[in-house]
Amino acid sequence: MTDALDARQQRGLALVASKRKHIKHVSGARWLVPSQTDGGGYVVDAEAQTCSCPDHEERGTKCKHIWAVAYLKQEVTLTDGTTIVTAARVTYRQDWPAYNAAQAEEKHRVQLLLRALCDGIVQPPYRGRGRRPARLADVVYAAAMKIYGTMSGRRSSSDVQACAERGLVSKAPAYNTLFKYAERAELAPLLKALVHESAAPLRAVETTFATDSTGFATSTYARWFDEKYGHEKRCQRWIKLHAQVGTITNVIASVEATESSVGDSVMLEPLLASSVARGFNVRELSADKAYLSNDNLTAVEAVGAVPYVPFKANSRGTGKSDAWRRLWHMFGARNDEFLAHYHRRSNVESTFSMVKRKFGASVRAKTFPAQVNEILLKCLCHNLSVLVHAIHELGIEPAFWTKLEAA
Repeated sequence: MTDALDARQQRGLALVASKRKHIKHVSGARWLVPSQTDGGGYVVDAEAQTCSCPDHEERGTKCKHIWAVAYLKQEVTLTDGTTIVTAARVTYRQDWPAYNAAQAEEKHRVQLLLRALCDGIVQPPYRGRGRRPARLADVVYAAAMKIYGTMSGRRSSSDVQACAERGLVSKAPAYNTLFKYAERAELAPLLKALVHESAAPLRAVETTFATDSTGFATSTYARWFDEKYGHEKRCQRWIKLHAQVGTITNVIASVEATESSVGDSVMLEPLLASSVARGFNVRELSADKAYLSNDNLTAVEAVGAVPYVPFKANSRGTGKSDAWRRLWHMFGARNDEFLAHYHRRSNVESTFSMVKRKFGASVRAKTFPAQVNEILLKCLCHNLSVLVHAIHELGIEPAFWTKLEAA
């Protein structure tokens, strides 16, 4: 066993020597260490001394990835068995070379990633006798590029044609075709699946999540006659986006678009269930007071995560569920620790800001199904942009539509 451990130490040292720049600090005690055999990577918890690689999971010993992180942090074991860390305090300075490279080639990379995603779309069977409809994968691709370019359907035609000339689209759909497909309510589940799949490559990175909602303005209005004042009144309609995002990369892991009248609290459980079902290891979830309820806290604990939801002024710690009482005692007795975790919720606000600043805070579509589809496409474009930065900053190589076990 000693020889095996020595060999792993040597391989860990070799890993640091060859791929030091690609070993990234994720958050807390977690590090992302690249694989030496393929383009993937493994998550190392330096505090718990665990790794997601098969060698550690099968043998339970310190693998080369754990040793690599130890060498990188310059951990030294003294003769009495104690360990000291001689490395400087971890800082979060912007990796400007990686950021600049990601920004410079983002559009090119997004087009390639989008093509890989659309390759998983199954063409519906055609049973008619007339001209065959446009290929669904090409329609979705063109619609996403229209949103990414933030232009109208007509002005986006040249961009879609350029993608067709590069072989990314088999045939460039006409802008009228995009308008027609955008009106279809049955397109929303497909777009939502693409948003979720675009977040899948970051499953190994994201374990802390935040949930919230935001509104997107529309160009339609609700009108009614006010009997009391004797004249017509109107108010602008808006669509509500509910999302659960990773607090490290700001990727949207789960999404749902609804009418503005749908409350926040009822959406936490389905968003959480969707993330867990697709392989995300949710360890903690933060949300604001709108999500405070017995059912939500119990649902979060049921998946093995810790909820961080602040209490309201009239909340009480008795007569509630076990999850409620546990959070109540943490909120009161260890408030500093609670707030340190809860304030990660600000990342979901940053995510919404990123989506709106880059792809617009309003929608062009007039009908509700088309508005929902447009918002889902905005989320898809955001996730693809996040993946491009993760490629440069974390060294990942995204692969879509892979089996959950392999991912």
